[in-house]
Amino acid sequence: MKLAKGKKIKVSFKPKNYVSTERPLELLHMDLFRPSRNMSPCGNLYALVVVDDFSRFTWTLFLATKNDTFHDFKGLAKVLENEKSSKIVSI
Repeated sequence: MKLAKGKKIKVSFKPKNYVSTERPLELLHMDLFRPSRNMSPCGNLYALVVVDDFSRFTWTLFLATKNDTFHDFKGLAKVLENEKSSKIVSI
């Protein structure tokens, strides 16, 4: 029987037990990635994940190309700023 070898994954950052921000939209974390080799039924290849540091609320945008990232995030930012009555401070 042959065992599969793989690299060991080590956590690079210790989890925080406290919130370092004071209000929603003060700090957003983003990650753009290609979820799979296959295109989704809607024609999307990429996903943009946005996480609010204060509430840990997460939004996911599915994108057809990387070039759509800025345009789609700009639309999401407008909606969030109107909904929360606050401006995004840092990304």
